[in-house]
Amino acid sequence: MRLLTRSLVAAILTAGCYLSIPTVNVLAQSPPPGPSVSARDLLKAVATALERVASLRNDYRQRIAEVEAPAEKERIVAEANKELSKAVTEQGLSVDEYTSILDAARDNPEVRDKLFQHVRPSDK
Repeated sequence: MRLLTRSLVAAILTAGCYLSIPTVNVLAQSPPPGPSVSARDLLKAVATALERVASLRNDYRQRIAEVEAPAEKERIVAEANKELSKAVTEQGLSVDEYTSILDAARDNPEVRDKLFQHVRPSDK
Protein backbone atom coordinates (compact mmCIF):
# COMPACT_ATOMS: atom_id res chain seq x y z
CA MET A 1 0.00 0.00 0.00
CA ARG A 2 2.77 2.40 0.90
CA LEU A 3 4.57 1.61 -2.34
CA LEU A 4 1.44 2.39 -4.37
CA THR A 5 0.85 5.58 -2.43
CA ARG A 6 4.45 6.64 -2.93
CA SER A 7 4.30 5.90 -6.66
CA LEU A 8 1.12 7.97 -7.00
CA VAL A 9 2.56 10.78 -4.95
CA ALA A 10 5.76 10.68 -7.01
CA ALA A 11 3.81 10.80 -10.27
CA ILE A 12 1.61 13.61 -9.06
CA LEU A 13 4.44 15.66 -7.63
CA THR A 14 6.57 15.12 -10.70
CA ALA A 15 3.80 16.33 -12.96
CA GLY A 16 2.98 19.25 -10.69
CA CYS A 17 6.59 20.30 -10.34
CA TYR A 18 6.90 20.86 -14.05
CA LEU A 19 4.50 23.75 -13.73
CA SER A 20 6.90 25.66 -11.50
CA ILE A 21 10.44 24.31 -11.99
CA PRO A 22 12.88 25.66 -14.56
CA THR A 23 12.90 23.21 -17.50
CA VAL A 24 15.03 21.29 -20.80
CA ASN A 25 15.24 20.73 -24.70
CA VAL A 26 13.51 17.70 -26.17
CA LEU A 27 12.49 19.21 -29.43
CA ALA A 28 16.08 19.79 -30.47
CA GLN A 29 16.55 16.04 -30.18
CA SER A 30 15.36 13.59 -32.79
CA PRO A 31 11.59 13.36 -33.19
CA PRO A 32 9.76 10.37 -31.73
CA PRO A 33 9.35 7.35 -34.01
CA GLY A 34 6.11 6.88 -35.86
CA PRO A 35 4.07 9.24 -38.01
CA SER A 36 5.55 12.66 -38.56
CA VAL A 37 4.37 15.00 -35.84
CA SER A 38 5.27 18.66 -35.77
CA ALA A 39 6.99 20.06 -32.71
CA ARG A 40 4.02 22.36 -32.24
CA ASP A 41 1.55 19.44 -32.23
CA LEU A 42 3.78 17.51 -29.84
CA LEU A 43 4.00 20.45 -27.44
CA LYS A 44 0.25 20.97 -27.64
CA ALA A 45 -0.36 17.30 -26.78
CA VAL A 46 2.06 17.47 -23.84
CA ALA A 47 0.52 20.73 -22.59
CA THR A 48 -2.99 19.28 -22.78
CA ALA A 49 -1.88 16.13 -20.93
CA LEU A 50 -0.04 18.25 -18.35
CA GLU A 51 -3.17 20.26 -17.61
CA ARG A 52 -5.21 17.09 -17.18
CA VAL A 53 -2.55 15.44 -14.99
CA ALA A 54 -2.42 18.52 -12.76
CA SER A 55 -6.20 18.48 -12.38
CA LEU A 56 -6.21 14.76 -11.60
CA ARG A 57 -3.39 15.28 -9.11
CA ASN A 58 -5.50 17.71 -7.14
CA ASP A 59 -8.62 15.55 -7.28
CA TYR A 60 -6.89 12.35 -6.19
CA ARG A 61 -4.79 14.05 -3.52
CA GLN A 62 -8.02 15.29 -1.95
CA ARG A 63 -9.76 11.91 -2.26
CA ILE A 64 -6.83 10.11 -0.63
CA ALA A 65 -6.75 12.61 2.23
CA GLU A 66 -10.47 12.07 2.89
CA VAL A 67 -10.26 8.31 3.50
CA GLU A 68 -8.65 6.44 6.36
CA ALA A 69 -9.00 2.80 5.41
CA PRO A 70 -5.75 1.51 3.86
CA ALA A 71 -7.66 -0.72 1.42
CA GLU A 72 -9.69 2.24 0.18
CA LYS A 73 -6.56 4.37 -0.21
CA GLU A 74 -4.95 1.57 -2.18
CA ARG A 75 -7.98 1.36 -4.47
CA ILE A 76 -7.91 5.12 -5.05
CA VAL A 77 -4.17 5.01 -5.79
CA ALA A 78 -4.68 2.26 -8.38
CA GLU A 79 -7.51 4.24 -9.95
CA ALA A 80 -5.37 7.38 -10.00
CA ASN A 81 -2.45 5.60 -11.67
CA LYS A 82 -4.79 4.34 -14.39
CA GLU A 83 -6.35 7.78 -14.90
CA LEU A 84 -2.96 9.54 -14.99
CA SER A 85 -1.73 7.17 -17.69
CA LYS A 86 -4.99 7.57 -19.60
CA ALA A 87 -4.68 11.38 -19.48
CA VAL A 88 -1.35 11.07 -21.27
CA THR A 89 -2.22 8.34 -23.76
CA GLU A 90 -5.45 10.07 -24.80
CA GLN A 91 -3.21 12.78 -26.25
CA GLY A 92 -1.44 10.27 -28.50
CA LEU A 93 1.64 10.07 -26.28
CA SER A 94 3.19 7.20 -24.42
CA VAL A 95 3.96 7.78 -20.76
CA ASP A 96 7.68 7.50 -21.62
CA GLU A 97 7.39 10.16 -24.35
CA TYR A 98 5.49 12.48 -22.02
CA THR A 99 8.03 12.02 -19.24
CA SER A 100 11.04 12.52 -21.52
CA ILE A 101 9.56 15.71 -22.98
CA LEU A 102 8.89 17.11 -19.51
CA ASP A 103 12.41 16.13 -18.44
CA ALA A 104 13.82 17.95 -21.44
CA ALA A 105 11.63 21.00 -20.77
CA ARG A 106 12.81 21.08 -17.15
CA ASP A 107 16.40 21.67 -18.25
CA ASN A 108 15.86 23.96 -21.23
CA PRO A 109 14.14 27.33 -20.74
CA GLU A 110 13.47 27.67 -24.47
CA VAL A 111 11.56 24.38 -24.63
CA ARG A 112 9.80 25.20 -21.36
CA ASP A 113 8.65 28.54 -22.75
CA LYS A 114 7.39 26.90 -25.95
CA LEU A 115 5.52 24.31 -23.89
CA PHE A 116 3.91 26.92 -21.66
CA GLN A 117 2.70 28.83 -24.72
CA HIS A 118 0.31 25.91 -25.17
CA VAL A 119 -0.85 25.75 -21.53
CA ARG A 120 -4.13 27.52 -20.97
CA PRO A 121 -4.19 29.98 -18.06
CA SER A 122 -5.90 28.66 -14.96
CA ASP A 123 -9.21 30.19 -13.90
CA LYS A 124 -8.09 30.03 -10.29
